[in-house]
Amino acid sequence: MRILHTSDWHLGQTLHGQDRDFEHACFLDWLLAQLKARRPDALLIAGDVFDTINPPVKAQERLYDFIVQAHLALPTLTVVMIAGNHDSGARIELPAPLMRSLRTHALGRVLWLDDGSLDARRLMVPLTDANGAIRAWCLALPFLRPAEVTGGSDGTYMEGIAKVHAELIAHAETLRTPGQALIAMSHAHLAGGQVSEDSERNIIVGNAEAQPASLFPPSIAYVALGHLHKPQKVAKQERIRYSGSPLPLSFAEVDYPHQILGVQFEGDALKTVESIRIPRAVDMVRLGPAPLADILEHLKSQSEIDLFNTPESHLVPWLEVRVILDAPQPDLRQRLESALERKSLRLVRIGVQYAGAVSTSSESPELVALEQLTPQELFSRAWQDTYGQVPESSTLDDFTQLLEDIALGEQA
Repeated sequence: MRILHTSDWHLGQTLHGQDRDFEHACFLDWLLAQLKARRPDALLIAGDVFDTINPPVKAQERLYDFIVQAHLALPTLTVVMIAGNHDSGARIELPAPLMRSLRTHALGRVLWLDDGSLDARRLMVPLTDANGAIRAWCLALPFLRPAEVTGGSDGTYMEGIAKVHAELIAHAETLRTPGQALIAMSHAHLAGGQVSEDSERNIIVGNAEAQPASLFPPSIAYVALGHLHKPQKVAKQERIRYSGSPLPLSFAEVDYPHQILGVQFEGDALKTVESIRIPRAVDMVRLGPAPLADILEHLKSQSEIDLFNTPESHLVPWLEVRVILDAPQPDLRQRLESALERKSLRLVRIGVQYAGAVSTSSESPELVALEQLTPQELFSRAWQDTYGQVPESSTLDDFTQLLEDIALGEQA
């Protein structure tokens, strides 16, 4: 039994307002080629199929066209996908009756029976080989929203999660026969997993949603996880893995080894896990943090576009610039864009940090009652915390004039 494990496609995602449909199309074309070459028995998509609960039509077309093409290329392939925290469970399940004819199973929600027990059977998907023999069972667990696991009881969210896992695994044990592997697929944040700097949306609050790896006992041969964008093992266990996202979803992820995982089983046991690197269709360039002069010099040193061999616009790399300033620069964007003239880079984000900015992470700021401070004093404190220096008198005069204009407007 061989499967491919992938997750966090985030179809429909934009990068600081820029469309990424071309990059997703390239990934899906590449994935289809991998299916044809490797001919796995199953493809697992572990949640966050879309970037939002209301994805654009083009993103939905990408998904369903891929499923059709995959079925035409490999008629015996089983596809299992679950909803992630970015997805609408109802939307993921809506075309399920049609997709079943394409051997695709879409699970978006957990349901409960009248007796208060989990409807576990609907979450169990048989995985068959090319001859139709069941070689494994997929325990397909979509993202568990608090209302879905605690609505009918007085327990906590974590207690509800533990109950769902325990009942589903117990049911799986009754279904499988000797030699059949149990493969869990879940979209969750497991304790110890490394999150990205600014990409993964917190599932609950802070780190309170982190679930223990012990939810998956040794009888589960492999756990295919989604949610964290960096490929990684959990609890140093070969069998519990995040495949990661297929492309960087922010500049913080540019150095991730984006991949899918090829997983092979021997009977009911895990045999091998292979990392299959995904080519990057559009490069992402991150400059800085560095002083503005250094950034401008670096940009101006880049090769200019050959007017007779201009690259297609959708292939031009994305650019993030992180600039260290001593004070605000009103013409910052204009100066950067001027340095980028005839350069093969698309500026999509400017990050600014101030050399003298005060960090309160290691200092305890003095507490002062607000009523003891005038608006001008509050403004001066905020300015100094941000820029590391007191505002000039002309800046304070402008702020005072703004206050007067607001006061006059309220009296009118």
